[in-house]
Amino acid sequence: MFQSLRWLFLLTYLLVMSAIFGASSTAIYIFVSRSLEQQLNDRLQILAEAAIPSLRIIKSRGIQRLDDELPWQELFRHNQSLEWFNPKGKLLAKEGKFFANSSLSQALADGLQEGFPILQQQGQVRTFSIAVYTEERDKTTLRLEGYIRASESTQDLIWKLDQLRSGLIVGGVTVLLLSSISGIGLTWLTLQPMQRNLRRLKHFTGDVAHELRNPLTAISTTVDLLRNSPEELSLTQVRKLAIIDRANEQIIHLVEDLLFLSRANIASDRLDRDFNFAPIRLEELLQDLVERFEPQAQSKQIQFTPHLRTGIVVKGDSHKLSRLFSNLLDNALKYTTDGGRVALFLEQEQRFAVIRIEDTGIGIPPDSLPLIFQRFWRADAAKSEKDGLGLGLAIAQAIVQQHKGEIKVSSRLGAGSSFRVLLPLDAQA
Repeated sequence: MFQSLRWLFLLTYLLVMSAIFGASSTAIYIFVSRSLEQQLNDRLQILAEAAIPSLRIIKSRGIQRLDDELPWQELFRHNQSLEWFNPKGKLLAKEGKFFANSSLSQALADGLQEGFPILQQQGQVRTFSIAVYTEERDKTTLRLEGYIRASESTQDLIWKLDQLRSGLIVGGVTVLLLSSISGIGLTWLTLQPMQRNLRRLKHFTGDVAHELRNPLTAISTTVDLLRNSPEELSLTQVRKLAIIDRANEQIIHLVEDLLFLSRANIASDRLDRDFNFAPIRLEELLQDLVERFEPQAQSKQIQFTPHLRTGIVVKGDSHKLSRLFSNLLDNALKYTTDGGRVALFLEQEQRFAVIRIEDTGIGIPPDSLPLIFQRFWRADAAKSEKDGLGLGLAIAQAIVQQHKGEIKVSSRLGAGSSFRVLLPLDAQA
C-alpha cells in the first residue's frame, strides 16, 4: 500500500512542479518574445520617421546627396535597410542589404495613404512602411511626397528566441531532475512516520485479537459446561445461555477475522510471500466444499450445481483457499432466497484457473460495487436481511492477493451476483 502511495505522492509532486515550471516558462517566453518584437517594431518606426527628410533630398537633388543626410544614418544598423518611393510607388533609392522580396504594391500604397503605417513580415525580413506628406501653401492641404519602407532582418530575433527556448528546456530538465531527487526524499520523510505508526497499529490489532481469544474460549467452555447440566438450570436460564453462546461465537468469529486480516497486512508489508504453498487440485478442494454446503442449500431448497473441470492445479495454501471459497459460497447461499439457484464453476483460461460463483440472490446496487471489499462494509439490503460483520469479502480479497490472483464481481440488484476468482496455474504441474 505504501509503495503505491509513495509513487502517487512523487508523481503528484512532479506533476505540480512541471505545471508550475511549464506555466512560468511559457509566461517568460511570451513576455520576452513580445518585448523583443516590440523593440524591433519601435526601431523600424524610429528609423522610418528619421528618414522622412531624406525623401525630399532624393527627389530634388538625387541619390548622390543621400550620404549627406545624417539623422537616419545615425540610427542605421547593419541588419537594416531603407527604401524610398515616389507617390506612384516607384523605387527611387535604397540603402542596406536586407530588403523585402516584393515591391510597394498599389494596395499597400492605398493603405498607407489612409494615414496608418503598415507592418509586414516577409520571410525573415520585417518591414515598416509609412507615407510622407507635406503641407501645401494654403496650410490646409497635404500633398503626398512618397513612401519610406524600413526593413530589418529577424535572424537575430529568431536566434535569441531559439536560445531562450533552449535555456528553458535545459532549465526544465534540471528542475525536474532536482525535483525528483528532492521529491523522493520528501516522500520518504513524509510517509516513514505514517508507515511506522500503521505497522505498530497492525501489530497492536493482531495482539489484541490474539489476547481476546483466551477469555472468549473460557466463556465458551463455561457455557458448554453449564449446558451439560440441564437439570440444574431453568428453561429461562437455558435460553439465556444459548443467547450468550451465540454472541460469544459471533465475537470469536470477529476476532478470528481481525486476526487473519492483521496477519495478512503485516505479511504484505514485509513482502513475505512464502506461505508454504503447495500444489492443490482445485476440483478436490471445491468438491469438499460442495459436500459441506449441500445441507445448507437443501434446507432452503436452493438448486446448488457444481461444474468442476478436472486436472486444474494451482500453488497455494489449501486452508486459505478453502476459507476464500467458503466465504463466497456462504454469501451466495445466505443471500439467495428459498428456491433460488447457486452455481459453482471451475474452468481454465490461458495460464489461470477461473472459479465462478453465481447466484440468483438479492444482488448488489451498482453504486455499492466499488465498496464491497472494504472492511465492515455491508449493503443496506444485507444489513436488513441477514446477520454478518462485513469482513468476509475483505478476507476473500486478502487471500486472493496473497496468491497473486484477482477477484472480480458483477451484479444486478434483485437478479443476483457473480464472483470471479482468477488464480495463476502451477507452472510445474
